[in-house]
Amino acid sequence: MSEKQKQSIGLVWFTKDLRVGDNHSLSKALTENEKVIGVYFFDPRHFDTTVYGFKKTEKFRAKFLIETVENLRKNLQKLNISLLVFHEKPEVIFPQLVEKYQIKSIYFQREWTSEEVAVSKNIQQKSPDCKLIKTYDQFLFHSGDIPYSDFSEIPEVFTNFRKKVEANTKVRKCDGKPEIQSQINLVENNTEIPTLSDLGLEDFETDSRSAFPFKGGEDAGEERLKEYFWETKSLAKYKETRNGLLGEDYSSKFSAWLANGSLSPRFIYEEVKRFESEITENESTYWLIFELLWRDYFKYVSLKHGSKIFHLNGISQKDLDWNKNSKIFKKWIEGSLEEPFINANMKEITATGFMSNRGRQNVNSFWAKELLQDWRVGAAYFESMLIDYDVHSNWGNWMYNSGVGNDPRDRKFNIKMQAERYDADGKYQKTWLK
Repeated sequence: MSEKQKQSIGLVWFTKDLRVGDNHSLSKALTENEKVIGVYFFDPRHFDTTVYGFKKTEKFRAKFLIETVENLRKNLQKLNISLLVFHEKPEVIFPQLVEKYQIKSIYFQREWTSEEVAVSKNIQQKSPDCKLIKTYDQFLFHSGDIPYSDFSEIPEVFTNFRKKVEANTKVRKCDGKPEIQSQINLVENNTEIPTLSDLGLEDFETDSRSAFPFKGGEDAGEERLKEYFWETKSLAKYKETRNGLLGEDYSSKFSAWLANGSLSPRFIYEEVKRFESEITENESTYWLIFELLWRDYFKYVSLKHGSKIFHLNGISQKDLDWNKNSKIFKKWIEGSLEEPFINANMKEITATGFMSNRGRQNVNSFWAKELLQDWRVGAAYFESMLIDYDVHSNWGNWMYNSGVGNDPRDRKFNIKMQAERYDADGKYQKTWLK
């Protein structure tokens, strides 16, 4: 676009793409506009109490999010781009911003789950003359590149999806980080990032036992990648350690930065490929990409099935008998049931907002297939507690392990055998049950 055509001010609405590197909405806005402003909303609805009696977002993810937005504002400021931050519903503030800055275009990452779609529609209704420019920017393998002409063609079995995508699709290159803009791009900015207290949550100190003691933000995410790949070279043994339960390095821990978009999956992919070129290429390096593909898959399943991922019968539409017992739920979250391995995992998530992948599968299976409790209650509790909550991965995994999703074998975990295999010396259980 020529400089003569670039007369407008573009607004970049940051949602789950909280980074300056490899951010297509930001890059596109900078290309198409004379000036660019960023905005982020701490939507009060995200911190409401759910129908189940707990917060939709608890203190762990909220703190990580606050740190992430602080880091995003700092990194944008270095580029002479202002980030306005509001503790308000987007549809309330957007009309004011559109009028004040004469905004013609709003750029943001395309989302498709019901809550996000409703907000987007509301914004369009209140600012009908403003163009909403949406970009799929959350995938490793872009939706425009996968070998399916329609989302309805996405296979119901992951392996079928993986094999076809791996054989027919390339990962797009990262955009990199934008150039520094002129100082005239900055606008007056008196907006403040809310505190945990502002969000109705209590501050806390990170538990010394936490497997996720990391801070939020693009810088912290890149630092974690540098440490895990290039300093400890833990990537080279990822497949052997990924089912661990204690410590920082049994897995990459990238999930929280991926969930709010402060790390791009394409950036991680490029770093894996560089590691393979410079250090070693083995089953572990492939397996990290394999897990990124799982992440993509749950997003495509969500695109295919829509709100069915939140329904009791799931995407399989199985009509199973489910129970809702508040006493069992209380014991489950307290970690006071009869299974010590389950109790240890529940105490960990309560104290830290994190739980290993192995723990999540066991806890999910026990809740849904042993206790026969409504799986959606468990999924909603994980949504509340987890630092790394991702709507598609969370609800997709809960369906999968509850027998109403994409597991063709409908497995049920033997909790005692799992504990003996993955916590043979009992160290994990001793850590959390002492």
